[in-house]
Amino acid sequence: MKTTPLTKALASLAITALVFSGIGNLSNQSVARAQNGPPGGPGGNFDPQQFRQMMMDRFREQFEVKDDDEWKLIQGRIEKVMEARQAAGGFGGMRMGRGPGGPGGRGPMGGQGPEGEALQNALESKASADTIKAKLAQLREARKVSQAKLEQAQEDLRKVLTLRQEATAVLAGLLK
Repeated sequence: MKTTPLTKALASLAITALVFSGIGNLSNQSVARAQNGPPGGPGGNFDPQQFRQMMMDRFREQFEVKDDDEWKLIQGRIEKVMEARQAAGGFGGMRMGRGPGGPGGRGPMGGQGPEGEALQNALESKASADTIKAKLAQLREARKVSQAKLEQAQEDLRKVLTLRQEATAVLAGLLK
């Protein structure tokens, strides 16, 4: 099975969220998935939609939301935060992998977008310092825009949460 960048990004985001978010009390099955990778193991039948639904169910449980209309509002805003975080390069800009291009040094690291790919290509082609400087500036500007969108999505989520839910969202890594 060929893995797509979206599948890799979702898996990376989900595992990072589980490891660093303080969710903690996941079911044994969820913990096994986080530790052993996607369901079915390497090359298995990882279903990003199923994994996303599992995460959303867990958030609903943690936020103690019983009303379906309330949950629809909160869930939509959680999804926007997660999408904005992915566009901003994951959790706090942290990248997995080592060296240029991640593991093995090949290809752009996840969450970089076209600006990151352009910089990666410039590095790989041993471009001039001026070219690298320009590509780096473009990447930094794109990240600023993505970070601003993430902060707005987080603020929109915060507005619909109770104080207890907000605290849970901070512990889960959805909010700062």
